[in-house]
Amino acid sequence: MSAKRIIMDQVFQSGLIPVIRTNDKNRAMAIAEAVFNGGLPTIELTMVVPGVLDAIKELNNLFGDKAVIGVGTVLDAETARMAILAGAQFIVAPTIDSETVKVCHRYAKPVIPGAMTPTEILKAWECGSDVVKLFPADLIGGPEFIKAVKGPLDAVELMPSGGVTMETAEGYIKAGARVLSVGGGLVSKKIMESKDYKGLTQKTELFLSLIRSVREKINANQNNLKEE
Repeated sequence: MSAKRIIMDQVFQSGLIPVIRTNDKNRAMAIAEAVFNGGLPTIELTMVVPGVLDAIKELNNLFGDKAVIGVGTVLDAETARMAILAGAQFIVAPTIDSETVKVCHRYAKPVIPGAMTPTEILKAWECGSDVVKLFPADLIGGPEFIKAVKGPLDAVELMPSGGVTMETAEGYIKAGARVLSVGGGLVSKKIMESKDYKGLTQKTELFLSLIRSVREKINANQNNLKEE
């Protein structure tokens, strides 16, 4: 199995990527450690975090191969290359940029560009995306939009991003999303301001438990249908 496939399997298995967006590197490191302690190995630091490339190196040294550290808000190929050389294991972008996809392929790293319409989603998939980030998911129809798009584009792996919470997670998973991108729905402003990292660890555990529970229900229903 290729290294890239191993990374994607880890991403799909956890089913959740927390988006860490803060103007404080030390806070970003503390948040990453808190969600990791909650059982979440897939972590996305955005490029807006000061010293983010150093943070990636430090987190990789801290967690070793037990975590998969990615970078988000990547707008061009050069930024993607710098992030990968710093140790980023996957790249997330808000838009589609074919050169960024090419760089990720060159270094055998998963790439997750953002798209909004069915045409953009198909374009992102055809240019070699491993997953397509549906952004902003909450403003373009939520779970019902994903369910509709998965009809004609069933092979495309979609990751909703924007407004995803514990309350909406079940709907997205049932609609066909194998991984969720969560910002404020997990790492809230309240948690960041209060530095309640223990509370963040507990919330991470609850979120992952919810995902596992929903998946178990889906699998049970599918098995029942097969038996009938």
